[in-house]
Amino acid sequence: MLHAHILGTGGYLPVRRVSNEDLSKIVDTSDEWITSRTGIKARHIAAQDEQTSDLAVKAAQAALADAGIDAADIDLIIVATSTPDMTFPATACIVQNKLGIAGCPAFDVQAVCAGFMYALATANAYIKSKMATKALVIGAETFSRLLDWSDRRTCVLFGDGAGAVILSASEQEGGILHTELRADGAYSHILQTPGKIVSGDIQDSPYLHMDGQAVYKFAVKALARIAQEVMDKSGLLPTDIDWIIPHQANLRIIESTARHLNVPMDKVIVTLAEQGNTSAASIPLALDQGIKSGRIQRGQTLLLEGIGGGFAWGAVTIKY
Repeated sequence: MLHAHILGTGGYLPVRRVSNEDLSKIVDTSDEWITSRTGIKARHIAAQDEQTSDLAVKAAQAALADAGIDAADIDLIIVATSTPDMTFPATACIVQNKLGIAGCPAFDVQAVCAGFMYALATANAYIKSKMATKALVIGAETFSRLLDWSDRRTCVLFGDGAGAVILSASEQEGGILHTELRADGAYSHILQTPGKIVSGDIQDSPYLHMDGQAVYKFAVKALARIAQEVMDKSGLLPTDIDWIIPHQANLRIIESTARHLNVPMDKVIVTLAEQGNTSAASIPLALDQGIKSGRIQRGQTLLLEGIGGGFAWGAVTIKY
């Protein structure tokens, strides 16, 4: 039986760092207001000429170097994004071309902040069914381009970035242990960007809209529940988890989920303060930072979990 193991990880953040103090100069907010409500101190914003695919390629190149393989070795590319370069082709195809390879399947997954969970589960299924041997899974976003910079409720929350993971097929036990995915479209109105192009015109708002309190209430319960379910199906107890790598949306959500699972915060990877919410990129960025910092070690058991618009949510257990 084949198992999908993490061979390498990589991440990329745009050069431009925007602090809470910087935001206070353009919108009615303050460092204290943002930090106390979200845990965010700064975020990175893509340059005007930087596309989502550019961020994705830099994260992919870092992951390839970490794995010690060439781009030509990749036989599956999945990009999780809600901010593609264009309506079509898929950003994954653009990334494929920029990496200088061709022929392998390349497609996007759109599940907003849960996108990386969906992409990782899909790549795992490809490997287990022998349809791929080395998969490049990327979460990449330029969410700053969906924001109304006069709306302090939303513009302070998000940032841009990309994270990448290379999965490799192996008969060795471990790797991805179990995946759980969920969605409920009845809650789509709570978090959405409704704008669309119709005959060359934008219809509805092109900006992100969110009911923050409703998102919080749903997210805490849904994440705690699915995290417990994926642990149960993996035969794991909370004490077996070495690290939780959550979607980096809000420190209160992260802390509440950990508390529901009875897992101390010193076993949770948190990158939120310096990155903000990078949507589908947040989990692979946090995973990469946890590994590169030396906290996450080979042989440890990881729990990844995230939720986003849709609502869509998911969790994955991994023996790293």
